[in-house]
Amino acid sequence: MKIGVVSDTHGLLRPEVLPALAGVDQILHLGDVGDPAILKALEKTAPVHAIRGNIDRDGPCSHLPETDVLLFEGHYLYLLHDLGTLRLDPVAAKFSAVLYGHSHRPSIDRRKGVLYFNPGSCGPRRFDLSPTIGTLTFESNEQPQAEIVHLDVG
Repeated sequence: MKIGVVSDTHGLLRPEVLPALAGVDQILHLGDVGDPAILKALEKTAPVHAIRGNIDRDGPCSHLPETDVLLFEGHYLYLLHDLGTLRLDPVAAKFSAVLYGHSHRPSIDRRKGVLYFNPGSCGPRRFDLSPTIGTLTFESNEQPQAEIVHLDVG
């Protein structure tokens, strides 16, 4: 199973995103959606699970949950927008991964057996960072494997 992971679109769905997500089984949006039309466009590629970010607290995306817990291939994933708001112990909760956005900086880290994964931002360019998305791949009885995909936006 392969999952596409996006974050921080801020109302912009770049044309490079959908081709980069081709073939994924699910898409996770980790907040700061900005426009619900983005979720509808992503749903044309695969089913979408989305949480809200700080820019989504008011407006058309305010109905999205602040966090979510999903089960894929026997692995529990914890989704939140800002890692700084994490108020639980992922090890004690038996999560295989914590997925987050907010910083716009892609990151793959493992701590105490838990994957911490930020796919970066695929929305408007911030700082000196290039737009990125991520993928999570699940192989039988193995920990999920994360990959950062750099979008060629010219």
